[in-house]
Amino acid sequence: MTMEKKIVWTKKDLLGLEYLSKEEIEHILYTAQGFKEVTTRQIKKVPALRGKTVVNLFYEPSTRTRTSFEIAAKRLSADVVNIAVEASSVKKGETLIDTGRNIEALKIDIIVVRHNCSGAPNILARSVGASVVNAGDGWHEHPTQALLDMFTLKSKLGRIEGLNVSIIGDIAHSRVARSNIWGLTKLGAKVTVCAPKMLIPEGIEKMGARITDKLDEALEGADAINVLRMQFERDGALAFPSKLEYFKQYGITADKLKKCKKGIVVMHPGPINRGIEISSEVADGANSVILEQVTNGIAVRMAVLYLVAHAKKETR
Repeated sequence: MTMEKKIVWTKKDLLGLEYLSKEEIEHILYTAQGFKEVTTRQIKKVPALRGKTVVNLFYEPSTRTRTSFEIAAKRLSADVVNIAVEASSVKKGETLIDTGRNIEALKIDIIVVRHNCSGAPNILARSVGASVVNAGDGWHEHPTQALLDMFTLKSKLGRIEGLNVSIIGDIAHSRVARSNIWGLTKLGAKVTVCAPKMLIPEGIEKMGARITDKLDEALEGADAINVLRMQFERDGALAFPSKLEYFKQYGITADKLKKCKKGIVVMHPGPINRGIEISSEVADGANSVILEQVTNGIAVRMAVLYLVAHAKKETR
């Protein structure tokens, strides 16, 4: 994979791909390619953020994202603090802004925040001088997940421009889908979203995506599919009478892949619900890059932390 450096990074925060230009997205991917090599070394560490402190502030549960950010920061030689919101002053009624300002008063440099309310990272970024990185906010965006998805696609297929990428599953409640649509379309891919009609949010076509509720249409001609978790705990429970019924109609199986383009790339942001949105045969099969996505997430998050930290230094 070759990626050309395009720009000098100037933003102190990463809040969403909606707010980035094509050149800025490409620059993150270019930087991540340099950090990917670090993950192959015997000693997986560089001094790029030595003396910096990164705080992971997660208001929602997370396995991959929080751990990935922690590993990324440590591989850049930063100090890392993980705040368990359930055991913090948030439970006593402290607001996000007050929490952020108090954390900043401890002279930290970067706050990585995941929040159940859309727009929370934007509010925090306006309230503190430290860099803020969005690790997922409500149904709004999950920018680093989309960046690692694009990094994986480019690594696997050599390009993003001109690719046909289908996003399948619970589009309505997916911040991953929104970030992927913003990023992929800006880099020249053609995006199709596929879900039951009631799980396709109104107006999503204005973001540049083609819409279908028929899986065959989404799979036809696709170079890659990104399979989303079906969120039955939300309104997804109303879309189908049972999880088995959903799997029959929208689940990705080996038989369905046989009708697809040879070499189609299968992605999933996790956590995987096997036998609901994807079969184990596909999730663990030759077309799957799911574990590669997890690995690539470290390099992408290293790039993001490095860029926002140095942009802050350059612009103040």
